[in-house]
Amino acid sequence: MRTVFVNGEYCLENAARVSVFDRGFLFSDGVYEVTSVIEGRLVDNPRHLQRLHRSLEALAMPCPMPDADIHAMQEQLVARNSLQEGLVYLQVTRGAADRDFVYPQQVKPSVVAFTQAKSILQNPKAETGLRVISVPDIRWQRRDIKTIGLLAPSMAKQQAILAGVDDAWMVDEAGLITEGSSNNCYILTADDIILTRPLSRDILHGITRRALLQVAAELNLEVTERAFSVAEAQRAKEAFISSAATFCLPVTQVDGRQIGDGKPGPVYRRLRDAYIEFARESIRG
Repeated sequence: MRTVFVNGEYCLENAARVSVFDRGFLFSDGVYEVTSVIEGRLVDNPRHLQRLHRSLEALAMPCPMPDADIHAMQEQLVARNSLQEGLVYLQVTRGAADRDFVYPQQVKPSVVAFTQAKSILQNPKAETGLRVISVPDIRWQRRDIKTIGLLAPSMAKQQAILAGVDDAWMVDEAGLITEGSSNNCYILTADDIILTRPLSRDILHGITRRALLQVAAELNLEVTERAFSVAEAQRAKEAFISSAATFCLPVTQVDGRQIGDGKPGPVYRRLRDAYIEFARESIRG
């Protein structure tokens, strides 16, 4: 049984409690971060905490703890749960108050964190690839805020599972791919240019995306940040995704159409290997 963190206290998961009046429960009024763990160490965590502040500021929500205390708490959870590889989930909500649409004043934010064991480095999909379908993007217009309001991407993911595939790529009203259910999306064109949608309010500003583009530059791979369509993805030489939970994984099928030769491509493999090296360097300090 895992040890979790709830509002300043460590406890066993079956003893964890939050108020029924917590605004995260009532309004999805909260934000979160997920930091990957390899070799028992947090990967690229300072950037995740930077994004946490960005999300909190967008919702006029105070940060409940100094960054050093948050980081120490995350490390403590990793240690208490003997986590070698997986994730640390961190959630901050506005706090508990009687139900009202107006932001309550002088309310202490709620903080919850827990670990999840997960195979990241040896993910079998790294070798076989993901099959995805396209679905309409029905989310709100501030997708750059990492909120806990995740029903729309959860519905997209469930639609993919019911279709017998691995994930869904969401498509805007112009027919252009925004992102996956929980990841940023990329394709490699016939001219060997990596395309990924530019940062805006339309997509989450992925921390792994940021590092992956840095790695691509170091590998002298050409990247253009522009949106692309489902048809472009189907014609691509390669396709792949990035996220903290997966690092970088290949996509081998979109809406039933095989991408390239249907196998993970060489550019993806170079990027994944280079990102794993980046992750290992980040945990060495």
